Amino acid sequence: MDPAVTAPLLQEPVISELYSPSPIFSWNELQGMAFDGILLPLYGKSYASPGVAVTHRLRARAAALTVPERIRTKVVAGRLTAAWIYGCAKPPEHLSLLVDAKHRISSLRGSTACSLHEVRLGQMDVVSLGGMLVSSPLRTAADIALHVETDRALPALKRLLAREELGIKLRLLILAVEATPRVPHKRRALATLAQLAPAERR
Repeated sequence: MDPAVTAPLLQEPVISELYSPSPIFSWNELQGMAFDGILLPLYGKSYASPGVAVTHRLRARAAALTVPERIRTKVVAGRLTAAWIYGCAKPPEHLSLLVDAKHRISSLRGSTACSLHEVRLGQMDVVSLGGMLVSSPLRTAADIALHVETDRALPALKRLLAREELGIKLRLLILAVEATPRVPHKRRALATLAQLAPAERR
């Protein structure tokens, strides 16, 4: 009998894209592997394998792991948190989570270390990435212009506009902000966007 037929097939070890505390590895073990350069810190208690492409989906998965499962479908990563997920901002110290007005924001408070913002969300305002709901690129940019101080908003907005795959055009963004009803800081937001006009090449 041919031993090549009877011998068990050798399989390559499966390397996960993302590691977080589990029965396989504790957080202390993950921290140790990160210290040794075996894993790369991604967000919270999540680590990525070296050589793995850190995509929008992978960042969203890491963010999702910091949100309790019971509220994960009721919150949307937004503002600078969403900009980070899209690769256009630094990792946030605390997640910025949007809560649609149809959910009671009071029932979600204290669930995780985050900032909760009650808003109205349309069907086109939210996308699903890596097990996390995330504000769409256009909604993300509009919210940053409206709700983030100019000095912090401008770098993220420049990066969001520069990423062609996100499909944000400055003129469309200005129209989205102009169409936002009864919100404070609209004039400041439009002034912030006006600073981006000279760099607009489309």
